[in-house]
Amino acid sequence: MRTTQIHTPKNLAKFKQNLLQWSQQFDDVVWLDSNNHHDHYSNYDAVLAVDAFTVLKTDYFDAFERLRDYQNTTKDWIFGYLTYDLKNTTERLQSKNYDGLAFPDLYFFQPKKLFLIKDQVVEIQYLNMVNDEIESDIESINHTSSIALGKSQNAIKIKLRIHKDDYFENIHKMLAHIHRGDIYEANFCQEFYAEDSCIQPLETFKKLNQISKPPFASFFKFEDKYLMSASPERYISKKGTTVISQPIKGTAKRSNDKDEDTQLAKNLAKDPKERSENIMIVDLVRNDLSQTAIKGSVEVKELCKVYSFLQVHQMISTIQSTVAPETTVVDILKSTFPMGSMTGAPKISAMKIIENLEATKRGLYSGSVGYIAPNGDFDFNVIIRSILYNETKKYISYSVGGAITAQSDPLKEYEECLIKAKAMREALEG
Repeated sequence: MRTTQIHTPKNLAKFKQNLLQWSQQFDDVVWLDSNNHHDHYSNYDAVLAVDAFTVLKTDYFDAFERLRDYQNTTKDWIFGYLTYDLKNTTERLQSKNYDGLAFPDLYFFQPKKLFLIKDQVVEIQYLNMVNDEIESDIESINHTSSIALGKSQNAIKIKLRIHKDDYFENIHKMLAHIHRGDIYEANFCQEFYAEDSCIQPLETFKKLNQISKPPFASFFKFEDKYLMSASPERYISKKGTTVISQPIKGTAKRSNDKDEDTQLAKNLAKDPKERSENIMIVDLVRNDLSQTAIKGSVEVKELCKVYSFLQVHQMISTIQSTVAPETTVVDILKSTFPMGSMTGAPKISAMKIIENLEATKRGLYSGSVGYIAPNGDFDFNVIIRSILYNETKKYISYSVGGAITAQSDPLKEYEECLIKAKAMREALEG
């Protein structure tokens, strides 16, 4: 079904830049980039999938079953996303908040052309119907000029969907739920947006990626809609019969002063509030994974480890399970989605409260983008630190949030949101 060819560029960094620029001619594009972060669970350094042969686009109703059918039918590489609102197909929930973006709830496509980059080598996989274009495409990529980053053409006026006083009021309402025992923790998010505004999506993605250089960066283009993501978080991946999830809970700012920066990371590692946030979600993820795991195989490989990124320090845990060979991709996704780090505990109660207190439909924010390989292996990120854009509606959106627990200070939570929003604002205003 696919023709494979190995290509070893003389200058891989330049080839990657040219490849992403070259991809913009296609209607369907997914670019996944690790930014040279290497971890034990990574499969590729970067991946490009372009030019849809087949597409699955649907709302939340029966979305996972449709994905199952689509995967079984294609028996091939598929790339796409899951929006947060797929919660409405797994539970009796709803999403009625304002939606300025209007992205479909689920979108996957089977690419005609695929580039898998690992250790200085590019594995090119084309569907046989277009395999005669491999050599000419390599030639085109090598002669593509990467466009230099420039200023935005027009000033973008960013507004808040929830203003500061309303934010504090909603945090107090959430704390009341926690003190009553309705929930232990919930992720509360707010939207920043711009109307009647235009951006150059690839240029904006490059700026955002340059600011953050995260391990799960992604650029997704389909129709008139774009995702530009600088995500530091993996939602879930599967390799063989091993499944891992790596929730992030716990954030601290960086400092230009080396000693102060080191101290900030140490303080985060020992912070009782941040650790309790993380451990609550670890317990939730363990429970989610146990639904498809072989009995006794769920284990925490790393608990509350602090990792440093360009913009922030983050506390990350790694939970692993083993599944039976017959366990399907959809079985695992359906039983773990939405990811615990973006919901709370208990999950269903937290999602109901989130819906009542937030002002915006989350959509693709706090959803996931990634791929499913022909053998059933997969890797998906968490869509945070991301800009979303509907070109036709001229609507730009980015959201940020944080975990609210009994120990939360509303002012500190608000300040944490502004730290997380900094990279997106810089990418749009720079």
